[in-house]
Amino acid sequence: MMRLRYLLLSLWILAAACLSSCSTGSGVSKPQIESAKLVRAEKIAAESRGDFYIGRRYYVDRMRFWGYLRKPGEPWSESFLVIINEKNKTVPDRLPEIMESEIEKLGDDPTKLKKVKRFGYDHNYEYKVKGSFSGSRVYDPNSNLVLREFILSDYELINPDPGWLFFPNEVYNFKVLPSFLGKSY
Repeated sequence: MMRLRYLLLSLWILAAACLSSCSTGSGVSKPQIESAKLVRAEKIAAESRGDFYIGRRYYVDRMRFWGYLRKPGEPWSESFLVIINEKNKTVPDRLPEIMESEIEKLGDDPTKLKKVKRFGYDHNYEYKVKGSFSGSRVYDPNSNLVLREFILSDYELINPDPGWLFFPNEVYNFKVLPSFLGKSY
């Protein structure tokens, strides 16, 4: 009985030592995270300014919001989660959604499709977006969010793989709402 107690105590101490040495669950150390954040901040600060927004598509299954918009030179923490009004121009991924009958063949995550494109295929793509905020807020019944409406007039793809959005160690799940719902939600 005494040997079992020592064994359990030893295992507990070993587990505590291992867990205390971890800085994140993603295998990325704190210095690496801070370095990545600094590099990102410098890149954003160097962006050219103009009469446009930087947009990042953020796809969540069945939701109607488009993604995040921010002014050039501003961090993503200053961005707005928006619903796009397509009366003047449609969004880049204005395509059919994956139908129930296609799930077995294609899967249910459009961000992983290679040979066929469906609504949401451009998750995390970064765009130069032109247009204006309407001043209205629009209800997305699937997410139960009331978000700012943006009237799209044009867009240009900047980067199909710009990396992380808010944090270097963030984990994306296409079935879960983002934790950051935008500035002034």
